[in-house]
Amino acid sequence: MKLLIIQTAFIGDVILATSLIEKLKLHHPNAVIDFLVRKGNESLLKEHPHIGECLVFDKNKTKYTNLFRLIRKIRGKKYNYVINAQRFFTTGLITVLSGAKHKIGYNKNPLSFLFNMKVKHEIGTDKLNYKHEIERNQLLIQKLTDAIAQNPKLYPLVNDFEKVKIYKSIPYICIAPTSVWFTKQFPMSRWVEFINLVDENIQIYLLGAPSDAQACENIINDASHKLIKNLAGKLSLLTSAALMKDSIMNYVNDSAPMHLASAMNAPVCAIYCSTVPNFGFGPLSDISHVIEVKDDLDCRPCGLHGHRACPEGHFKCANKIDVNRMISIIT
Repeated sequence: MKLLIIQTAFIGDVILATSLIEKLKLHHPNAVIDFLVRKGNESLLKEHPHIGECLVFDKNKTKYTNLFRLIRKIRGKKYNYVINAQRFFTTGLITVLSGAKHKIGYNKNPLSFLFNMKVKHEIGTDKLNYKHEIERNQLLIQKLTDAIAQNPKLYPLVNDFEKVKIYKSIPYICIAPTSVWFTKQFPMSRWVEFINLVDENIQIYLLGAPSDAQACENIINDASHKLIKNLAGKLSLLTSAALMKDSIMNYVNDSAPMHLASAMNAPVCAIYCSTVPNFGFGPLSDISHVIEVKDDLDCRPCGLHGHRACPEGHFKCANKIDVNRMISIIT
Protein backbone atom coordinates (compact mmCIF):
# COMPACT_ATOMS: atom_id res chain seq x y z
CA MET A 1 0.00 0.00 0.00
CA LYS A 2 1.27 3.44 -0.96
CA LEU A 3 0.02 6.58 0.78
CA LEU A 4 0.67 10.30 0.45
CA ILE A 5 -0.02 12.73 3.29
CA ILE A 6 -0.39 16.38 2.27
CA GLN A 7 0.34 19.21 4.71
CA THR A 8 1.83 22.26 3.01
CA ALA A 9 0.95 24.78 5.74
CA PHE A 10 3.29 25.98 8.49
CA ILE A 11 5.82 24.27 10.74
CA GLY A 12 3.40 23.54 13.57
CA ASP A 13 0.85 22.03 11.19
CA VAL A 14 3.47 19.69 9.73
CA ILE A 15 4.60 18.60 13.19
CA LEU A 16 1.03 17.82 14.27
CA ALA A 17 0.42 15.88 11.04
CA THR A 18 3.27 13.52 11.92
CA SER A 19 0.75 11.86 14.23
CA LEU A 20 -0.77 10.43 11.04
CA ILE A 21 2.54 8.83 10.09
CA GLU A 22 2.88 7.21 13.51
CA LYS A 23 -0.67 5.83 13.43
CA LEU A 24 -0.52 4.53 9.87
CA LYS A 25 2.83 2.84 10.45
CA LEU A 26 1.47 1.18 13.59
CA HIS A 27 -1.45 -0.35 11.69
CA HIS A 28 0.26 -0.84 8.33
CA PRO A 29 3.96 -1.50 9.04
CA ASN A 30 4.72 -2.42 5.43
CA ALA A 31 3.02 0.61 3.88
CA VAL A 32 5.05 3.15 1.93
CA ILE A 33 4.21 6.58 3.32
CA ASP A 34 5.28 9.76 1.52
CA PHE A 35 4.72 13.28 2.84
CA LEU A 36 4.22 16.55 0.95
CA VAL A 37 5.35 19.82 2.57
CA ARG A 38 5.93 23.40 1.46
CA LYS A 39 9.53 24.36 0.67
CA GLY A 40 11.40 25.22 3.85
CA ASN A 41 9.70 22.64 6.05
CA GLU A 42 11.38 19.56 4.60
CA SER A 43 14.18 19.72 7.18
CA LEU A 44 11.67 18.64 9.84
CA LEU A 45 11.39 15.24 8.19
CA LYS A 46 15.03 14.73 7.26
CA GLU A 47 15.82 11.00 7.25
CA HIS A 48 12.52 10.28 9.00
CA PRO A 49 12.49 6.50 9.55
CA HIS A 50 8.84 6.05 8.51
CA ILE A 51 8.76 8.25 5.41
CA GLY A 52 9.63 6.93 1.98
CA GLU A 53 10.02 10.32 0.27
CA CYS A 54 9.43 13.87 1.41
CA LEU A 55 7.98 15.77 -1.55
CA VAL A 56 8.43 19.54 -1.63
CA PHE A 57 6.12 22.18 -3.11
CA ASP A 58 7.77 25.54 -3.80
CA LYS A 59 4.90 28.02 -3.52
CA ASN A 60 7.02 31.11 -4.03
CA LYS A 61 8.82 30.71 -7.36
CA THR A 62 6.88 29.87 -10.53
CA LYS A 63 4.15 28.46 -8.27
CA TYR A 64 1.89 27.02 -10.95
CA THR A 65 4.70 25.55 -13.02
CA ASN A 66 5.94 23.82 -9.87
CA LEU A 67 2.40 22.78 -8.98
CA PHE A 68 1.72 20.93 -12.21
CA ARG A 69 5.21 19.44 -12.25
CA LEU A 70 4.49 18.14 -8.75
CA ILE A 71 1.10 16.75 -9.79
CA ARG A 72 2.72 14.83 -12.65
CA LYS A 73 5.22 13.34 -10.21
CA ILE A 74 2.46 12.36 -7.79
CA ARG A 75 0.43 10.73 -10.55
CA GLY A 76 3.49 8.72 -11.51
CA LYS A 77 3.78 7.42 -7.95
CA LYS A 78 0.42 5.63 -8.27
CA TYR A 79 -0.69 6.09 -4.68
CA ASN A 80 -3.52 4.00 -3.29
CA TYR A 81 -4.44 6.76 -0.84
CA VAL A 82 -3.93 10.51 -0.82
CA ILE A 83 -4.73 12.01 2.60
CA ASN A 84 -5.08 15.78 2.50
CA ALA A 85 -4.73 17.41 5.93
CA GLN A 86 -5.32 20.90 4.54
CA ARG A 87 -8.46 22.80 3.67
CA PHE A 88 -7.40 24.97 0.74
CA PHE A 89 -7.90 24.91 -3.02
CA THR A 90 -4.34 24.11 -4.15
CA THR A 91 -4.00 20.98 -2.05
CA GLY A 92 -7.53 20.03 -3.10
CA LEU A 93 -6.41 20.24 -6.73
CA ILE A 94 -3.36 18.09 -6.00
CA THR A 95 -5.61 15.54 -4.33
CA VAL A 96 -8.18 15.47 -7.13
CA LEU A 97 -5.55 15.14 -9.88
CA SER A 98 -3.35 12.69 -7.94
CA GLY A 99 -4.71 9.62 -9.71
CA ALA A 100 -5.15 7.89 -6.34
CA LYS A 101 -8.04 5.48 -5.97
CA HIS A 102 -8.88 6.86 -2.53
CA LYS A 103 -8.86 10.63 -2.02
CA ILE A 104 -9.50 11.76 1.55
CA GLY A 105 -9.76 15.27 2.94
CA TYR A 106 -11.80 17.82 4.89
CA ASN A 107 -15.26 18.98 3.87
CA LYS A 108 -14.08 22.60 4.07
CA ASN A 109 -11.79 22.08 1.08
CA PRO A 110 -13.49 23.74 -1.92
CA LEU A 111 -12.84 20.63 -4.03
CA SER A 112 -13.98 18.15 -1.40
CA PHE A 113 -17.02 17.21 -3.51
CA LEU A 114 -14.54 15.35 -5.74
CA PHE A 115 -12.99 13.37 -2.85
CA ASN A 116 -13.98 9.77 -2.15
CA MET A 117 -14.24 10.60 1.53
CA LYS A 118 -14.55 13.88 3.37
CA VAL A 119 -14.70 14.55 7.11
CA LYS A 120 -15.65 17.56 9.21
CA HIS A 121 -12.99 19.90 10.50
CA GLU A 122 -14.49 21.83 13.38
CA ILE A 123 -12.63 24.28 15.61
CA GLY A 124 -14.72 24.56 18.74
CA THR A 125 -14.85 27.09 21.53
CA ASP A 126 -16.19 24.83 24.28
CA LYS A 127 -13.57 24.70 27.04
CA LEU A 128 -14.57 21.20 28.13
CA ASN A 129 -15.59 19.51 24.90
CA TYR A 130 -13.28 20.08 21.95
CA LYS A 131 -11.02 18.10 19.64
CA HIS A 132 -7.29 18.58 19.43
CA GLU A 133 -5.93 19.00 15.90
CA ILE A 134 -4.38 15.51 16.04
CA GLU A 135 -7.88 14.14 16.78
CA ARG A 136 -9.32 16.09 13.85
CA ASN A 137 -6.54 14.71 11.65
CA GLN A 138 -7.19 11.20 12.94
CA LEU A 139 -10.69 11.34 11.42
CA LEU A 140 -8.98 11.31 8.01
CA ILE A 141 -7.51 7.85 8.60
CA GLN A 142 -9.99 6.40 11.06
CA LYS A 143 -11.22 3.80 8.56
CA LEU A 144 -7.63 2.75 7.88
CA THR A 145 -6.69 2.55 11.56
CA ASP A 146 -9.00 3.35 14.49
CA ALA A 147 -10.45 6.34 16.31
CA ILE A 148 -7.52 7.00 18.69
CA ALA A 149 -4.89 9.53 17.63
CA GLN A 150 -1.17 9.00 18.18
CA ASN A 151 0.94 11.88 19.41
CA PRO A 152 3.17 13.64 16.87
CA LYS A 153 6.80 12.58 16.79
CA LEU A 154 10.03 13.92 15.31
CA TYR A 155 13.31 12.12 14.88
CA PRO A 156 16.40 14.32 15.34
CA LEU A 157 19.53 12.67 14.00
CA VAL A 158 22.49 11.51 16.08
CA ASN A 159 24.34 14.57 14.80
CA ASP A 160 21.59 16.84 16.17
CA PHE A 161 22.02 15.43 19.66
CA GLU A 162 25.81 15.66 19.35
CA LYS A 163 25.61 19.35 18.48
CA VAL A 164 23.74 20.22 21.66
CA LYS A 165 25.74 18.09 24.09
CA ILE A 166 27.85 21.12 24.99
CA TYR A 167 24.72 22.95 26.19
CA LYS A 168 23.63 20.20 28.59
CA SER A 169 26.40 20.32 31.21
CA ILE A 170 24.22 22.05 33.82
CA PRO A 171 20.42 22.20 34.39
CA TYR A 172 18.76 24.46 31.85
CA ILE A 173 15.49 25.77 30.52
CA CYS A 174 14.65 26.81 26.97
CA ILE A 175 12.56 29.84 26.05
CA ALA A 176 11.15 30.49 22.58
CA PRO A 177 9.96 34.07 23.15
CA THR A 178 8.69 35.13 19.73
CA SER A 179 5.75 34.47 17.42
CA VAL A 180 4.73 35.52 13.94
CA TRP A 181 1.66 37.15 15.49
CA PHE A 182 2.06 39.96 18.02
CA THR A 183 -1.00 38.98 20.05
CA LYS A 184 0.20 35.38 20.41
CA GLN A 185 3.53 36.56 21.78
CA PHE A 186 4.16 37.12 25.47
CA PRO A 187 5.66 40.65 25.59
CA MET A 188 9.44 40.99 25.69
CA SER A 189 9.32 42.99 28.92
CA ARG A 190 7.31 40.22 30.57
CA TRP A 191 9.85 37.60 29.46
CA VAL A 192 12.54 39.72 31.10
CA GLU A 193 10.44 39.91 34.25
CA PHE A 194 10.13 36.12 34.27
CA ILE A 195 13.80 35.49 33.48
CA ASN A 196 14.91 37.66 36.40
CA LEU A 197 13.04 35.29 38.73
CA VAL A 198 14.79 32.15 37.44
CA ASP A 199 17.31 30.55 39.82
CA GLU A 200 20.75 31.98 39.09
CA ASN A 201 22.22 28.46 38.73
CA ILE A 202 19.89 27.51 35.89
CA GLN A 203 21.14 28.10 32.37
CA ILE A 204 18.67 29.79 30.01
CA TYR A 205 18.70 29.22 26.24
CA LEU A 206 16.71 31.48 23.94
CA LEU A 207 15.52 29.73 20.77
CA GLY A 208 14.14 30.99 17.49
CA ALA A 209 14.76 31.60 13.82
CA PRO A 210 17.50 33.93 12.50
CA SER A 211 14.86 36.68 12.33
CA ASP A 212 14.33 36.31 16.10
CA ALA A 213 17.99 36.81 17.03
CA GLN A 214 17.75 40.56 17.69
CA ALA A 215 14.64 40.22 19.85
CA CYS A 216 16.44 37.56 21.90
CA GLU A 217 19.50 39.80 22.18
CA ASN A 218 17.30 42.62 23.46
CA ILE A 219 15.94 40.32 26.16
CA ILE A 220 19.46 39.41 27.26
CA ASN A 221 20.47 43.07 27.40
CA ASP A 222 17.49 43.94 29.59
CA ALA A 223 17.66 40.93 31.92
CA SER A 224 19.77 40.67 35.07
CA HIS A 225 20.14 36.88 34.95
CA LYS A 226 23.75 36.01 34.07
CA LEU A 227 23.39 32.56 32.49
CA ILE A 228 21.57 33.34 29.24
CA LYS A 229 22.66 32.33 25.76
CA ASN A 230 21.08 33.43 22.49
CA LEU A 231 20.74 30.41 20.18
CA ALA A 232 18.19 31.98 17.81
CA GLY A 233 19.22 31.22 14.24
CA LYS A 234 22.08 28.97 15.37
CA LEU A 235 20.21 25.67 15.57
CA SER A 236 18.07 23.84 13.03
CA LEU A 237 14.55 22.81 13.98
CA LEU A 238 15.59 19.24 14.71
CA THR A 239 18.65 20.37 16.66
CA SER A 240 16.44 22.70 18.70
CA ALA A 241 14.14 19.75 19.35
CA ALA A 242 17.13 17.71 20.55
CA LEU A 243 18.00 20.47 23.01
CA MET A 244 14.42 20.84 24.24
CA LYS A 245 14.21 17.11 24.93
CA ASP A 246 16.34 17.28 28.10
CA SER A 247 15.35 20.72 29.34
CA ILE A 248 13.92 21.20 32.84
CA MET A 249 11.14 23.11 31.11
CA ASN A 250 10.47 24.67 27.72
CA TYR A 251 8.63 27.99 27.85
CA VAL A 252 6.82 28.82 24.62
CA ASN A 253 4.01 30.85 23.10
CA ASP A 254 1.09 29.31 21.22
CA SER A 255 3.42 28.69 18.29
CA ALA A 256 5.61 26.12 16.51
CA PRO A 257 8.11 25.54 19.39
CA MET A 258 5.21 24.23 21.50
CA HIS A 259 4.63 21.53 18.88
CA LEU A 260 8.38 20.81 18.73
CA ALA A 261 8.22 20.08 22.46
CA SER A 262 5.14 17.88 22.01
CA ALA A 263 6.84 15.89 19.26
CA MET A 264 9.78 15.18 21.60
CA ASN A 265 7.55 14.58 24.64
CA ALA A 266 9.62 17.32 26.28
CA PRO A 267 8.28 19.22 29.31
CA VAL A 268 6.52 22.36 28.16
CA CYS A 269 4.82 25.45 29.54
CA ALA A 270 2.68 27.21 26.94
CA ILE A 271 1.75 30.84 27.52
CA TYR A 272 -1.53 31.76 25.85
CA CYS A 273 -2.29 35.40 25.20
CA SER A 274 -5.00 36.19 22.62
CA THR A 275 -5.70 32.56 21.62
CA VAL A 276 -7.06 29.70 23.73
CA PRO A 277 -6.13 26.01 24.13
CA ASN A 278 -9.61 24.84 23.16
CA PHE A 279 -8.96 25.85 19.56
CA GLY A 280 -7.27 22.44 19.60
CA PHE A 281 -3.58 23.26 19.21
CA GLY A 282 -2.40 22.85 22.80
CA PRO A 283 0.66 21.02 24.19
CA LEU A 284 0.66 17.21 24.20
CA SER A 285 3.72 16.29 26.26
CA ASP A 286 3.27 14.13 29.36
CA ILE A 287 4.44 17.14 31.38
CA SER A 288 2.45 20.07 30.02
CA HIS A 289 1.36 23.35 31.58
CA VAL A 290 -0.85 26.07 30.17
CA ILE A 291 -0.60 29.60 31.54
CA GLU A 292 -3.28 32.13 30.60
CA VAL A 293 -4.94 35.16 32.09
CA LYS A 294 -7.31 34.28 34.93
CA ASP A 295 -9.74 37.09 34.18
CA ASP A 296 -12.65 36.33 31.88
CA LEU A 297 -12.00 38.91 29.17
CA ASP A 298 -14.85 39.65 26.77
CA CYS A 299 -12.37 40.24 23.94
CA ARG A 300 -10.59 36.89 24.30
CA PRO A 301 -10.07 35.04 22.07
CA CYS A 302 -9.92 37.76 19.41
CA GLY A 303 -9.07 35.39 16.56
CA LEU A 304 -7.74 31.99 15.63
CA HIS A 305 -4.31 33.18 14.48
CA GLY A 306 -3.83 36.39 16.39
CA HIS A 307 -3.29 39.96 15.18
CA ARG A 308 -0.46 42.40 14.45
CA ALA A 309 -1.65 44.47 17.42
CA CYS A 310 -4.22 44.18 20.19
CA PRO A 311 -7.59 45.21 18.67
CA GLU A 312 -8.60 46.75 22.01
CA GLY A 313 -5.28 48.52 22.57
CA HIS A 314 -4.69 47.19 26.11
CA PHE A 315 -3.35 43.64 25.52
CA LYS A 316 -4.70 42.55 28.92
CA CYS A 317 -4.63 38.88 27.88
CA ALA A 318 -0.82 39.08 28.06
CA ASN A 319 -0.14 41.90 30.48
CA LYS A 320 -2.31 40.45 33.25
CA ILE A 321 -0.57 37.06 33.30
CA ASP A 322 1.25 36.49 36.59
CA VAL A 323 4.87 35.46 35.92
CA ASN A 324 5.00 33.91 39.40
CA ARG A 325 2.73 31.18 38.08
CA MET A 326 5.30 30.53 35.36
CA ILE A 327 8.22 30.36 37.77
CA SER A 328 6.35 28.14 40.25
CA ILE A 329 6.54 25.28 37.74
CA ILE A 330 10.31 24.94 38.22
CA THR A 331 10.67 25.92 41.87
